[in-house]
Amino acid sequence: MTFVPLAEIRRGGFLESVHQGIAVVADAEGRILQSWGDPSFVTFPRSSLKPFQAIPLVETGAADAAGLTQEHLALACASHSAEDFQVALVRGWLDRLGLTESALVCGPDMPRSQADQAAIWRAGGDRSRIYHNCSGKHCGFLTLTKHLGAPIGSYNDPAHPAQKLYLEAFSELLGEDAAKLPRGVDGCGLPAIALPMATMAKGAARWAAAKVSSESRRAAIRRLQDAIRAYPDHLSGRGSPTGQIVRATQGRVLLKGGAEGYVVGFVPDAGIGITVKFADGASRGKMGVFAALLGRLGLLEAAESLAEAIEGEIRDSNGNPVGAVKVALPA
Repeated sequence: MTFVPLAEIRRGGFLESVHQGIAVVADAEGRILQSWGDPSFVTFPRSSLKPFQAIPLVETGAADAAGLTQEHLALACASHSAEDFQVALVRGWLDRLGLTESALVCGPDMPRSQADQAAIWRAGGDRSRIYHNCSGKHCGFLTLTKHLGAPIGSYNDPAHPAQKLYLEAFSELLGEDAAKLPRGVDGCGLPAIALPMATMAKGAARWAAAKVSSESRRAAIRRLQDAIRAYPDHLSGRGSPTGQIVRATQGRVLLKGGAEGYVVGFVPDAGIGITVKFADGASRGKMGVFAALLGRLGLLEAAESLAEAIEGEIRDSNGNPVGAVKVALPA
C-alpha cells in the first residue's frame, strides 16, 4: 500500500506531525479521475456508509408510512452530536414507533459537547442510547424493520431483512455483491463493510448521480440528497465542517464523515464521488483536505480559506494560537 502526505501539523512554524493517507475521485461511469496514494487500499468507511444504509428506509415506503420528515431522513444519515434538537428528534421518532430507547442496539453514550455532558450530570441524568451518535441511523433501521414486519430485536444481524435490503441497494451502486465484501462490526453494533477506496468512490459517484435501475430507488436517493442539503447540521452538529462545506457550495457538494479518518463526498450535478482516508485514523485535518480537494476540482472558490477556517488554529490551554493544521495535498 502507498500513502501520501495529506495534512501537516505545524507549531511555531516548524513541522511537528504529518497525517498520511489516500484520496480518490471517481465518476458514475466507474472511472478514476484523480487519486493520491493507493486507490486499491481496503478499509472500513464506517459511518460514511450511512447515506447508503438509509436508501431502503425511503425506497420501501417505510419513511412515508411513519410520517418522517426531511429532518428525520437527514438524521438517519447522521453521526450526530446529541445536541438539543437532535435528541428531541430521536425521542420523538421512537415515540412514533411506539418504542423505547431499549430497542436501540447502539450502546448508551453522552453528548459530544462537554457543556451538554455537564448539564446532564447536574440534572441527575446519565448516559443514554439516545445520545449515541448513531441513534438516528438505528431509528431508521427500526422504522424499516417495523414496516417489514421483521423481528425488532435482531436488526443488527447481517441476515436480517433490513440489512439485506441495504446490502442489495449498496451492491447495485458498487456493481458487485456487497455481501461478499470483508465484514466487521461497527462501534454502534451494526455490521461494518470494508472495501477499496476506489470502489467506494465509484459507489459514491453513482449515489450522487442516482445511477440505479429503478425509479423508486432513484427517487429515494434524491430525497436523501435533498434532506442532507436542507439540514446539513443534523449530520453532525451546529457549525460543523459538514454544514460549512454544504453551505459554502450552496448544496452542490454533500458529504459524510466516518470514524478513523474517513470522509466520503458526493457531487450530484457532476456525478462525482470522493473518498479521503487518513492512515493513522485521525479526524483532525480530514475535512480541510476534503475542502482543498473541492478547490482542486473547481467545485469551490476560496477553498484554501475554507480549509483553514474548518480546521482552525491549534491553541494552548489559555486559548492562545500556537500552531496550525495545514493541507499538504500533493500537486
